[in-house]
Amino acid sequence: MASRCVGLVITASDVTVVDTTIPDDRDAPLILNRDETWKLAGGDRAKAYETLFHRCTGYIQQNGITQVVIKASALPQGGGGSGILDGAELRGVIMCAAASACATRILEKSWMSRTYKRKVDEVLKDDAFWEQQLDGAKLRKGSRDAAMLVVAHRNRP
Repeated sequence: MASRCVGLVITASDVTVVDTTIPDDRDAPLILNRDETWKLAGGDRAKAYETLFHRCTGYIQQNGITQVVIKASALPQGGGGSGILDGAELRGVIMCAAASACATRILEKSWMSRTYKRKVDEVLKDDAFWEQQLDGAKLRKGSRDAAMLVVAHRNRP
């Protein structure tokens, strides 16, 4: 039976959401249901986190999502700042929300590169790769990172 899987990439101020259906046929492309961005509201961060927590759990429950794959934190190159900490906070909120509603997996970019024997950044730029991987709605190029999480999760060894 086909399953619904969402890939999430989280920054300090937003969440990229790629909602897919994984067909039973392992050779068939994923079906892209939705590609959107959830923005963190301005003002009180705690309230904004609460709002995104409920948006995430509600989305998962209302759309029959059975799996969520989240991009893991990475060490910053060339220093950091408060944006790194804000991103970690929001990632924690979203991880908690997703895990409270369905099976949740965290994937590291380095794991994906080793699995595909190719740097993820190269795969993200490869238009031919993406034409083979997805059917359905149009995927924004900036959302390929989130879609790659689902592709890698589906094809994990």
